[in-house]
Amino acid sequence: MEVLVFILVLALAAANGANDVPKGVATLAGAGVANIRTAVWWGTLTTAIGCLVSLSFAAKLTSLFSKEIVSAAPTAEFAVAVLIGTCAWVALATVLKLPVSTTHALVGSLLGAGVIFARSQVHWDVLVNKVVLPLLLSVFVAYLVSAVLTWIGKGVAAGAERRRQQKLRATAGVGPGTAAVAEMQAADRSVKTVSALHWATSGFTSFARGLNDAPKIVAIGSFALLGGWTPQRLLFAVTAVMAIGGLLAGARVAKSLTSCVDELTHVDGFTANLTTALLVGLGAFRGMPMSTTHVSVGAISGTVGKDLGRIKRKTLRDFAIAWLATPPFGFVVAALAYWLLA
Repeated sequence: MEVLVFILVLALAAANGANDVPKGVATLAGAGVANIRTAVWWGTLTTAIGCLVSLSFAAKLTSLFSKEIVSAAPTAEFAVAVLIGTCAWVALATVLKLPVSTTHALVGSLLGAGVIFARSQVHWDVLVNKVVLPLLLSVFVAYLVSAVLTWIGKGVAAGAERRRQQKLRATAGVGPGTAAVAEMQAADRSVKTVSALHWATSGFTSFARGLNDAPKIVAIGSFALLGGWTPQRLLFAVTAVMAIGGLLAGARVAKSLTSCVDELTHVDGFTANLTTALLVGLGAFRGMPMSTTHVSVGAISGTVGKDLGRIKRKTLRDFAIAWLATPPFGFVVAALAYWLLA
């Protein structure tokens, strides 16, 4: 049974990589900064770094998913049931190109197996305060923060444009073509600066996602470690397989995420990534299981500001349906799996 737990942990890591790695870097492709394959490589690398430091800086998340939601001493059968419920949904969603929350699926599976395994030791108060509220609020907070940052960014950009025009007028009479050359140089510097910031924030977002997700997967795998395996060794295995999953199948979900909003710009991508990185990173340090899926979609949508017509409502509707189906699916599959195994 321990071997089966180990295999399922790696399967979940692969599915998580395929579905979640693109969420930090999809804006790079959407804004034309990089092609999807290059963006996924960058997301995989920075996610792996976040995973590797997660056990040192995200102990609260490990504790939450290993013993606070269901406090009964776990068994291998319980771990298998939770992993089956989570893996089944994340893998199915990836095939359907839907960005879903591994956190949501994991919580639903923990509850489904938990109510059969040890109903009296399922802590619903912990679930509401430390899981449900952060998950629900994160979407709206991400939208608002992203909208505010976009508004500020447009103001700063407008001021910079005015200063640039003043400088061009001042240099217009210096010599033939001087103003045109200065304008081209200023535009080139601006594009390079925004592009560099976009790459940096996308990497930070992926790092935060790894920091937030790896402890959850390791926590479930730690229920039944193979002989000689430690949480640290399991973390290295999870990181490696998550990277493989992202590289092999990450482009599928990335294409869906880039279609949330029409005409995603460099500044939009930078703003959405900065918002996502800040919220998901804060969640990891505070022990709040933020869903990168919810935060990133909320942040990308928030970049439209008042121009709501840019949001593709059909795409967001499909995402919302998938999100609502995630916990019940995990609950039912995990409960059935535990009932068959016990």
